[in-house]
Amino acid sequence: MSYFILRAFIFSIFFSSFTFAESSIDKELLKIINDKTRIEKNSNRDKFRNPLETLKFFGLNRTNSVLEITPGAGWYTEILAPYAKKNGKFYAAVIDPKSIDRPFFGKLLARYENFLKKFPDKFSKVKIIKYDYHNPEFSPKIKVDYVLTFRNVHNWAKNGTSDQMFQSFYRSLKKGGILGVVEHRAKENTSLDNQIKTGYMTEKYVIDLAVKTGFKFVDKSEINANSLDDRNHPNGVWTLLPNLRGLENDEKDYYRKIGESDRMTLKFLKE
Repeated sequence: MSYFILRAFIFSIFFSSFTFAESSIDKELLKIINDKTRIEKNSNRDKFRNPLETLKFFGLNRTNSVLEITPGAGWYTEILAPYAKKNGKFYAAVIDPKSIDRPFFGKLLARYENFLKKFPDKFSKVKIIKYDYHNPEFSPKIKVDYVLTFRNVHNWAKNGTSDQMFQSFYRSLKKGGILGVVEHRAKENTSLDNQIKTGYMTEKYVIDLAVKTGFKFVDKSEINANSLDDRNHPNGVWTLLPNLRGLENDEKDYYRKIGESDRMTLKFLKE
C-alpha cells in the first residue's frame, strides 16, 4: 500500500469516527428535544427557540456540567437536565423567595420544583442553588463548564444587579468555561431606559457587560433572529408570544403571526 493511499485510509477512518461521535451527540440531543413526554406547550415553542441549533452553537455535550440561570418554569431545563444527567451535572440558579417580599417568586419556585418532581426519571439529579434577589452571589461547589441564561438580562438591568450576576457567572465557571446568553435584541443605540422598559437589550450592552466582567467575546449567531419582529410594540417584548400582554382578542392573531421576539445569541469564554 502506497504512503498516499495509507494516509487517505487513516484520514477516512479518523474522519468517520469524528463524524460518528458528533452525530451520536446530536442524535441524543435531538431525541430529548423530540421526546413525546415533553410538555406540549414547551415543544410547540421549539420553532421559535431553536434548542438544537442553539446548544450546538454553544458547544454543549453530554459530559458537561451546566448551570442554568433563573430557569423560570423550566423550558430549557426540560432539555438540559436529561442531556447532562448520565455523564454530566446540571444546576439551576433560582431567586430565593425569602430574599424579596413578592409572592410571585415563591409561586415561580414552587412551580419549578413541582415540574421537577413530576418527572423524576429526568430530573432527579437537578441541583437547585438559591440566591439573594438583591445580592446575587452564588456558585456551585464544583465549578462548571457552562453557564447558560435565556431571556433574563433585561430583568437584571431593571434590578440594577447585572454586574453582580455576570461576576457570579464568571466565578462559577472553570477556566476555559463558556457563558451562553440568549436575549431579546433591541436596535442599537436604544437608550438603557427604553431597553429596560421594553425588555429588549442591545447586543452592545450585553457584550460590554460580559467583557467588563473579564469574559472574552467569542462569537454570535443569528439562530434566534426573527425579522418579523420590528421591536416596536405597545407592551414591549411581552406583547409577543408567549405572553400577548394587554391585547384584545382581535389583535392576538396578528401578534401570533410574528412569533416570539428577535433574539441575540452570544458566546463568551472565561480564559
